[in-house]
Amino acid sequence: MTDDEDAEAVRRQAGGRESSRANRGWWDRNADEYQNDHGDFLGDARFVWCPEGLDEADAGLLGPAAELRGLDVLEIGAGAAQCSRWLAAQGARPVALDVSHRQLQHALRLNQGVPGLGDEGFPLVEADARALPFADGSFDLACSAFGAIPFVADPERVFREVRRVLRPGGRWVFSLTHPVRWSLADEPGPEGLAVLASYFDRTPYVEEDAAGRTVYAEHHRTMGDRVREIVGAGFRLVDLVEPEWPEWNQNVWGGWSPLRGRLLPGTAIFVCRRD
Repeated sequence: MTDDEDAEAVRRQAGGRESSRANRGWWDRNADEYQNDHGDFLGDARFVWCPEGLDEADAGLLGPAAELRGLDVLEIGAGAAQCSRWLAAQGARPVALDVSHRQLQHALRLNQGVPGLGDEGFPLVEADARALPFADGSFDLACSAFGAIPFVADPERVFREVRRVLRPGGRWVFSLTHPVRWSLADEPGPEGLAVLASYFDRTPYVEEDAAGRTVYAEHHRTMGDRVREIVGAGFRLVDLVEPEWPEWNQNVWGGWSPLRGRLLPGTAIFVCRRD
């Protein structure tokens, strides 16, 4: 097991399989800490899109909650499946997919504590979103909260896979770290307002162990890149939401904070439709 504190940060290319393997391991190692640190904010059965605290119950980006009943919904990068649990409470039929085995163990644990879900609740699937293990046209909706997409080296492949498993008219809604954050220091205080790198530099951020193996990888695209990826995969961009930081939220989440959030966007949410 790699000690992530000893990993060295570099900027270099990292391919699809390399990034997938590294990030699976990283999330398996860090799932316990993530759920411990953020579990209260996320809740056990809430659908929160981002550190700003935008709640699907208020935002309705998937459509009116009353119209979710009976729909087949795929959650990508589900983590402990808090969003899927909320969807199930609305009467939807969610499937929670994540690349991390340990995250899905947390999902199973939380499912067992929710009345009415039973021992298993809804399907939990361990798989890479670059090759979704579902038949064409299996879902009415697909969603991904809290930014799984930047961990993928070839997001176009994920978008094509999502389109394949969606039925005509299906929505694909995903959030990610706002691209402008790439050029800033990843700090919640005043130092996080300083520009350190070019917004247009798409070289991945990689962490390596002592042997030079990739143990973490994150990939930047500009806002224009994301739009082109969406359209190129066959989707229509319906809306782009940049949540403002609410007064009630005094949490610090990594580089997200009230200070930065009131000055700059921290999250972008893309609402797409498969025609």
